[in-house]
Amino acid sequence: MAVPKKKTSKSKRDKRKATWKHKAVVEAQKALSLGKSILSGRSKFVYPTKEEEDESEE
Repeated sequence: MAVPKKKTSKSKRDKRKATWKHKAVVEAQKALSLGKSILSGRSKFVYPTKEEEDESEE
């Protein structure tokens, strides 16, 4: 016979939601930092240009 699950407390629910949102904030900061560094020209990050992608496919 099916038994209903116990209700999750608000604090557990809020903690999970806060963790999920924090991960998104961290990733957004990383992306923004990388973008700024690429635009400033001080980046060591190498990303493929359109021409390099076309050459690798052939």
